[in-house]
Amino acid sequence: MSKRPWGFVVGGLLVALLLAGVVSNYASAHPDGLDSSLLKGCTVDAEGEITGGSCPAQQERDHELANSPLADYGVRGLDNDFLSTGLSGVLGVLLTFAVGGGVFWLLRRRGPQPPTGGEPAADQPDDRAVGSPAGDASPATRSR
Repeated sequence: MSKRPWGFVVGGLLVALLLAGVVSNYASAHPDGLDSSLLKGCTVDAEGEITGGSCPAQQERDHELANSPLADYGVRGLDNDFLSTGLSGVLGVLLTFAVGGGVFWLLRRRGPQPPTGGEPAADQPDDRAVGSPAGDASPATRSR
């Protein structure tokens, strides 16, 4: 493939930025399946706090990065929830794109390298091929 797929990459990046920056604000605030399964056996009040019973969710504790700038699907310091969630999504997409692009750039295929020594490259013809005057023998043995 000789053309580089820049249009496809830029289009995908724009779609990811739109989803992360805008659509992510409309995600459900209700617990997902994992959260719900961890609460089985406990009684929970309207705010989602455990009020009784016994369940794995009681072992929950804060994550080590709970105070990081992008923790909890938002940007710390921004009071506007819509902007905070959207900006954290956009920053996450850009960071992921930069890291992924860097890895692909490092691992990219490179074309055939020019020969560094006296030997021809594998895909180039060799002037010393069998049957050619230069490949038979030295001038002294050719005259015999």
